[in-house]
Amino acid sequence: MPRFTVHIRDEWLAVPCRDTSNTIQWLGQEALKRYVKNKPDNGGIKAVKDTRFVVRRCQGLGLLDAEDAIEDVLEDNDFVELAIEGDTMSPDFIPCEPGVSHLTAAYKEPRDFISLDGNSLSSTDLVNLGRGLYKIKLTPEAERKVVQSRELLDTIVKENKVVYGITTGFGKFARTVIPVSKLKELQENLVRSHSAGVGNPLSPERTRMLLALRINVLAKGHSGISLETLHAMIQAFNASCLSFVPEKGTVGASGDLAPLSHLALGLMGEGKMWSPKSGWADAKYVLEAHGLKPITLKPKEGLALINGTQMITSLGAEAVERAQAIARQADIIAALTLEVLKGTTKAFDSDIHSLRPHPGQIEVAQRFRSLLDSDHHPSQIAESHRFCDRVQDAYTMRCCPQVHGVANDTIKFVLNIINTEINSATDNPMVFAERGETISGGNFHGEYPAKALDFLAIAVHELASISERRIERLCNPSLSELPAFLVNEGGLNSGFMIAHCTAASLVSENKVLCHPSSVDSLSTSAATEDHVSMGGWAARKALRVIEHVEQVLAIELLTACQGIEFLRPLHTTTPLEKVYELVRSVVKPWFKDRFMSPDIEAVQRLLLDQKVWNVARPYIDKYQTEYIPESRPISPTAFSLDPPASPRKRVRHE
Repeated sequence: MPRFTVHIRDEWLAVPCRDTSNTIQWLGQEALKRYVKNKPDNGGIKAVKDTRFVVRRCQGLGLLDAEDAIEDVLEDNDFVELAIEGDTMSPDFIPCEPGVSHLTAAYKEPRDFISLDGNSLSSTDLVNLGRGLYKIKLTPEAERKVVQSRELLDTIVKENKVVYGITTGFGKFARTVIPVSKLKELQENLVRSHSAGVGNPLSPERTRMLLALRINVLAKGHSGISLETLHAMIQAFNASCLSFVPEKGTVGASGDLAPLSHLALGLMGEGKMWSPKSGWADAKYVLEAHGLKPITLKPKEGLALINGTQMITSLGAEAVERAQAIARQADIIAALTLEVLKGTTKAFDSDIHSLRPHPGQIEVAQRFRSLLDSDHHPSQIAESHRFCDRVQDAYTMRCCPQVHGVANDTIKFVLNIINTEINSATDNPMVFAERGETISGGNFHGEYPAKALDFLAIAVHELASISERRIERLCNPSLSELPAFLVNEGGLNSGFMIAHCTAASLVSENKVLCHPSSVDSLSTSAATEDHVSMGGWAARKALRVIEHVEQVLAIELLTACQGIEFLRPLHTTTPLEKVYELVRSVVKPWFKDRFMSPDIEAVQRLLLDQKVWNVARPYIDKYQTEYIPESRPISPTAFSLDPPASPRKRVRHE
């Protein structure tokens, strides 16, 4: 029989419907009857038939016409919201769709799978799992290890051995032995009591990443989870049934206890859950609507679900992937700015950088050479000032390889740590089936990802810091030789005046956010957990810093493209013209003042989708292929990507 879940005030009601030709009005009245039935005062509703209400779908918030037939507008197991007109206890709309992004709104169930074994997941894979591009399954070897690990735990329980977290309490209560009859209650109490996080929930994408990463860690076979429970987690992931996980509450040791507890709580059918089908609803209803049952915890399984660094690491994976994307696009944007400001290419000569052979510095200089004026890509703008009397440029242009370069090297360092952490067993105690024992250790401590993400924030921030100074040069007529704030009829129009202020404010915010959280530690759990990493905040603020960097560079890209308008009819190099055309496909030139925020958001979306990189990359790759002889080894100490010397080699300001 078809059934619908209706939200009235603070309750969810299951309403069966034998005849789906009934109207939405009938469904609402039937739900109201069930609501008032168990209320001592009928919930303040005098007569159901006289009560006026509106009904909306939980997914997408679409308003339903009361006269429509149920079968025409709803599907079996759909979730709807009923709001009583004039009722202060009823929301005017569904209370919250927190963290639901444009990706979630367009969610489509994937067909492809990623096989998890606990050893080979990458940060890129994890981010793609968060975006809903893949489902999950286990490898046969992972299943075998999980079964072996669980068999050892069952033996421990059967033999009444005293082992931490399996037959004892936790933290300060580690010496309290728990009777076998209460081991299930022990694990359930652990999850419930540790679900003490606060704040907004993680977005569905980030919750998917968190769940996927926890599944990957459990697949290593050192946590003692049962295959039955692990399969239930995978089914929930594949159905995109995602627990309400508050973003605040972890100190990063003993792992991310609060967020992971909230993750487990939803899987137990308690608390709130989200799915594309239901929106936010009670977890038990969301699971039931997808044909799933709440998990039942066996000995040690509660601890296996909540002890580890997966919150820090999953957010860190997103942070480092976004950092990598914005760092390489920062080189392209800075090259365009240099063109507009009529800078020189001499500072990017390969011989200069071979004398200070940091890999990131060499890589950035090569990108600049591949994009700027040369025999490979001549520039009319560069030709127009070839014999000017300027000798060298400001540091914000000349030193891009050195400043951007160390950001690139830091990103690679952090990427290595995050990818190691993604495939690490980080709970306690660890189960070693081959040795027939469990061993308590400290792999749950989040210092590695915490420190790495603090480094990441500091390094990537510098991309915005130097970008903001370039925006100033573009907007300042005494430095750019362009109209003030890049607009005609200055005074009547303000142009990019406040866009630059926005960039400055974001850079200033980042200065505070870059203070490392991992230098702090507060003793918790009655001094049992007397040193912690504060890695959760390190991860969250790293993401905020990176978002600000994306926004500042979006403003610089907008500003540089506007500068190009004042240099027409001259053209820059082919790859940079392609970047200009990409921007102009979403943002028109600035002829007079208009609402600017949508322009910034549109260009930031180009950066998030890596479209600026995708446009320029073929030219960068082609340059590298054509100007690096195959027989010549490339190493940090012998690295030159310049074209062969030629009488017409284009170097300005000679």
